[in-house]
Amino acid sequence: MISCKEASRLASQQLERQLTLGERVRLRLHLAICVGCRRMEKQFRFLRAATGAWMSQRD
Repeated sequence: MISCKEASRLASQQLERQLTLGERVRLRLHLAICVGCRRMEKQFRFLRAATGAWMSQRD
C-alpha cells in the first residue's frame, strides 16, 4: 500500500502524463480505502478544469 504522500504525487502526475499500469493500480487501491485522497484527487481535477476554462476565456 502506498502512502497518502505518494498517492497525492501520483494523482497530480496523472494530470500531466499517463501513469504506468502499476502506478494506476497502486493509486486506485489507495483511493479505494482513503477518503481524504479521493477528495484531494477530485479537487485536483476541479482545479485543472477551472484553470483550463479560465485560460480559454483569456484567449
